[in-house]
Amino acid sequence: MSRIANAPVEIPAGVEISLNGSEVSIKGSKGSLSRIVHADVSVEQKGSTLTTVARIKSKKAVAQAGTTRALLNNMVLGVSKGFEKKLTLVGVGYRAKAQGSKLDLTLGFSHPVQYAVPEGIKIETPSQTEIVISGVDKQVVGQVAADIRAYRPPEPYKGKGVRYADEYVARKDAKKK
Repeated sequence: MSRIANAPVEIPAGVEISLNGSEVSIKGSKGSLSRIVHADVSVEQKGSTLTTVARIKSKKAVAQAGTTRALLNNMVLGVSKGFEKKLTLVGVGYRAKAQGSKLDLTLGFSHPVQYAVPEGIKIETPSQTEIVISGVDKQVVGQVAADIRAYRPPEPYKGKGVRYADEYVARKDAKKK
């Protein structure tokens, strides 16, 4: 069984938490997030910590308590520090340019790709081959990065494509005669 639910979530200074029945709202310097907690889990605030407890002693309820604790921890980290993903474009002529709420990508297709940036996400392009995605919700930041990477995932022969900054692409040898 998971023991993650037993660890309390530390609340840093400047973060406000409000518990309304099954809804948890967290407000911080970077923004605010709210989530509805599973019915089998109760969330309690004791001083500057949040604890999650399974209401019934079933395997499913204990698993949900661990998941809820991890989600609440990510919410607290998001509103206090924020999350960030970096993408790198590898390939001749591959470019990216952030323009307001759109990201223009040139990825070797016959047409440029335009990606509409979701609300609450900030995309920057420090150089033409780097994309920095930041926001308060870890799930949304990761999903935006995965959506952009899906336009042209890295291929194993030349290594061209959109990849995460820390991603290793296993290269294959070309066909031998």
